[in-house]
Amino acid sequence: MPPDRSTPDGGDDNPMEAARRLTAPPKQKRFYQDARMEPEDGGFALRLDGRRAMTPGRRPLVVPHARLAEAIAAEWNTQADEIDPASMPVTRLANTAIDGVAAQVDEVRAQIVNYAGTDLLCYRAGEPAGLVERQRSAWDPILAWAEQRLAVRFVLAEGFVHAAQPAETLAAIMKAVAAFDEPFRLTGLHLATTLTGSALIALALANSALTTETAWSAAHVDEDWNIAQWGEDEEAAARQARRFTDFRAAALALGAGRW
Repeated sequence: MPPDRSTPDGGDDNPMEAARRLTAPPKQKRFYQDARMEPEDGGFALRLDGRRAMTPGRRPLVVPHARLAEAIAAEWNTQADEIDPASMPVTRLANTAIDGVAAQVDEVRAQIVNYAGTDLLCYRAGEPAGLVERQRSAWDPILAWAEQRLAVRFVLAEGFVHAAQPAETLAAIMKAVAAFDEPFRLTGLHLATTLTGSALIALALANSALTTETAWSAAHVDEDWNIAQWGEDEEAAARQARRFTDFRAAALALGAGRW
């Protein structure tokens, strides 16, 4: 059966989880007036009132892309009297890339491939008919794209019966993930995978086969179906909105969206 997606990064030996714990310090008083990203070593470094900013792991906060730099500067400049890390998803992603992923690339790639082994898109409902059709409409085009792009096939299952994917399929996924050799894009791919439960959605997003909104919608077919039947829970909706903000940060790191 597919794994529980509620805590996708659990485990003391998980490099992404360890980095994320570092990137979630408690709130502190705002101690600066101006935040800006300045060119440095082929990238952009965050400076607070002219002083170099550091990650929670005490490394310089330097990013390689202008799109990330602009979003991070905006996050720091829009903080109020207190700095709230929860409201800074792009900064948190950058911290994770620098403090965690850069030194553990192989482990992070392996986690993404593990998701592909039990990918959300491969587990289908048998009923009701409306949900079956929604899944087919949203997921079949992504599967078709992946099969064509990777020249492999995926095994589908109904319900919670485990469907092992062919070894050559997982090898092709690993080859595709190995192309992400820049820590910030790899962090975006990993985050998109864990938030959606689907390495295939993440890869399609990274390759511009899906928009940010379409990818997020595809990952939440089941939830949206339940909402249509039973109504929306306010707490669950707020939690999903926060997760979508993180997903937008992942898309930005992948070069697949705007902030």
